[in-house]
Order: sequence, then C-alpha cells, then structure tokens
Amino acid sequence: MEKNNSHSELEKFFLDALQDIYYAEGKIEESLAKIKQKATSEELQEAIEDHELVTKKQILRLEKVFKLLGEEAKKKKCDAIDGILKEVDEMVKSTKDGSMTRDVAIIIGSQKVEHYEIATYGGLVQIAITLGHEKVADLLETTLDEEEETDYLLTEIAEEHVNFEAAEE
Repeated sequence: MEKNNSHSELEKFFLDALQDIYYAEGKIEESLAKIKQKATSEELQEAIEDHELVTKKQILRLEKVFKLLGEEAKKKKCDAIDGILKEVDEMVKSTKDGSMTRDVAIIIGSQKVEHYEIATYGGLVQIAITLGHEKVADLLETTLDEEEETDYLLTEIAEEHVNFEAAEE
C-alpha cells in the first residue's frame, strides 16, 4: 500500500492498532528483562529468556510491517499493556522471593500478556487480509504463532511441575 492521505477508516484503525502493539512489544521486552531474574525455576527462566529474544524479533518484524505499508514505525501508548504489566509486577511482589508460588504468579501474569497479544495479532492478521496486505498478514501470522507457542509452553511448565511444587510450599 502506498502512503496516501485518503486512508479508509479501517486502514486508519489498522495503523493505530499496529502503533499500539509496537509500543506494547517494547514494554513487554523491558518487562521480560526484569522478570526473568525473579523466576525461581531454571525452566521458567529459560522460557522467559527465549521469549525475550523472540520479542526482539517481533519488534523488528513490526518495523518491517510499517515499511511494507509505507508508514513510519511509530509507537502509540497502550494503556492496556501498561495496566497488565503493572498487575503482573504487583502479583510478583506479593509472592515470596525464591518460591514456586512466585513462579505461578509469573506464569499467570505472563499468560495474561500472551492472551492480550494473541487477541491483538489475531485481529490484525484478519484486517491485513481484508485490506489485501498478504505479506503483512504473513508477518503478523508468524508473530501470532509465536505468541500461541509461548502460551502453550507456559501452560506446560505450570502443569508439569511448578503448580505442584507451589502446592507443597
């Protein structure tokens, strides 16, 4: 899509939503860097570290999306992610350092973030398809798949041992 001043309402909404998730990914990257040090289990620390690297790639992918659309990669403040990350921080602070209960809080908080991203990217993929931006849709679909994989991995970590170990504390 070439840059023009006659964007449809849907195109304006799409661009606005992309700027919103671009801001959110930056905040998520900052949060992951802090939270990985608070995780107790090595498995959770590694999952967070891996997702931190994936998030960096997702930010670059979003920048590519903006470029394909002929738009400047700009961030728009996302109150939703700011609120979710604040809640995650409070959940973690309310748990004992070095406990598996803290890992449970980190997993639940992280999944709240993942579900926000899954909802956002799922919608963005469909809008990109509707607007005829196949390459953009493919890039966003890749990110959506990564978010779903992370959500699944977090569930696996919780179900396999973290929740049981937390119940023993």
